[in-house]
Amino acid sequence: MSEVESRVVRFHEVGEPLDVLREERTLIAEPGEGKIRIRVSATGLNPADWELCRGFMPGVLPRGIGFDVAGTVDALGDGVTDVAVGDLVFGASDFAVQPSAGAADFTIMSQWFAVPAGLDVVQAAVLPMVLQTAVWSLDLLEVQPGETVLIHGAGGMVGYAAVQVALRLGARVIATAGPTFAGDLEGFGAQVTPYGSGMVERVRGLADGPVQHVLDVSRPNTGAIADLIEIAGDPTHVVTISNHDEARSQGARVNVDELLAAGGYPSSAFLADYAALAARGEFTLPIAATFPLGEWRAAAELSLSGAPHGKVVLVP
Repeated sequence: MSEVESRVVRFHEVGEPLDVLREERTLIAEPGEGKIRIRVSATGLNPADWELCRGFMPGVLPRGIGFDVAGTVDALGDGVTDVAVGDLVFGASDFAVQPSAGAADFTIMSQWFAVPAGLDVVQAAVLPMVLQTAVWSLDLLEVQPGETVLIHGAGGMVGYAAVQVALRLGARVIATAGPTFAGDLEGFGAQVTPYGSGMVERVRGLADGPVQHVLDVSRPNTGAIADLIEIAGDPTHVVTISNHDEARSQGARVNVDELLAAGGYPSSAFLADYAALAARGEFTLPIAATFPLGEWRAAAELSLSGAPHGKVVLVP
């Protein structure tokens, strides 16, 4: 093994993503113990990438973007026995401690799973963060079969995934979403209603009974939590991934607060199961567009637009 030169997209100071990100070249080291290095085939972009640029989870600079990644194993760290050089894997780039991340030609991975036969590498690359957020947040709600769950913001990718996860748990799902993916969500088995004025009444009409749980995955929106508490009847039955301050002030729950209070993020072993489901066409996330790594700025602009209508992916 040896270091490899790689294009990387990273930032040397915090700020707005399009102001601070730049493409450059650097050496990617050999993987440390328990880690692997891959030649990147696809990198899924997430809102969290842009928050990193703005100072979320501060760390040593420079830092790269691209948590979600898939590619071919290029080198193994000591103690790694479950994969071999040449295997196709997906998972999480080691973005917290490396000078680059998944938006690169090569990256170090700290968590990986085999890409199953029949699953396109682009589809594999978009699974990790979206599914982790959806599954872990629904687990906090302790959803049981037969209960009614409202997924508020199901037109976004975490919500799109959460609808499918909740239905697999046996829940009855009501989803708020715009027209872009309403048909998809109904096809999965959810009852869908629009956002906006009258949402509380529309949800109550669809539920025709209690709504036991609410998962808020909408974009930050003042007033959203109050409406969701009104629907649930109890603030502790509402978990949000986005409207943090409002939730804290009104007694609702914030997913990251509870996950960190429990001592860290839970296991991601379920990603292998969902990759298998995706390979069989039983789980899906829409892809808005793919861009070559050299067109990362156009990819970032689409993702930052707030309405990419699917996952944005870099394909080095």
